Amino acid sequence: MKHAWRAKAACHGLDPTIFYPDPDDDTAAEPAKAICAVCAVREACLEYALGFREKEGVWGGCTERERRRIIRQRRRSA
Repeated sequence: MKHAWRAKAACHGLDPTIFYPDPDDDTAAEPAKAICAVCAVREACLEYALGFREKEGVWGGCTERERRRIIRQRRRSA
């Protein structure tokens, strides 16, 4: 399986709309982040989202804005 980590994700089988909250509402992502916080594959999920430049949703506990910040920080330190 290409992304075997997905089957082990805490979000596996949950309603995906939880992970695509209104981007203008800063607190809307909190339920998704709480699920990600206890996920065994959070780091793999985040790296996937960073690598594929996922534009929407909460991936690995980070919103799109947070992922853009991580990418900028990595570019600066490279």
